[in-house]
Amino acid sequence: MKNTFRIFVLLFLLTNYNCISQQLVQTTNDAYKLKQNEQKFLNKPLKNLLNEIKPEIKMVDGTLNSPDYFTFKFVTHDEYIKGKKEKKYISIYVYVKEPINWKSENRLEGKRFVWTKEDVNKYGNYTVVWIRVIGND
Repeated sequence: MKNTFRIFVLLFLLTNYNCISQQLVQTTNDAYKLKQNEQKFLNKPLKNLLNEIKPEIKMVDGTLNSPDYFTFKFVTHDEYIKGKKEKKYISIYVYVKEPINWKSENRLEGKRFVWTKEDVNKYGNYTVVWIRVIGND
């Protein structure tokens, strides 16, 4: 009886842990959950939001505006350009409080629109002030 109880408790804890650690955005169509749960991310670091996204972010651009924002997409820049007229890809716009020092023309050739670990280190602590999600997959 003790062993059965221990096994049950262990399975419960493992199941509970897996449920808690699951990311909010499992597929590209789940991106709208970021907007639905926006309060969870406002006034928090950008890296918190990025940790909730499981699909690979394949394209990013920074826009200098007031406030500045990042645009994240789940397609490469080439895929985006080829399918631009036929399809409206899902885009996540994350507005941040701090000014972005982003110029795609100054980034490495072939990596201009790629989100890197260096970008996470540089911009990960920027404060999220607004989230917008548009498009469809």
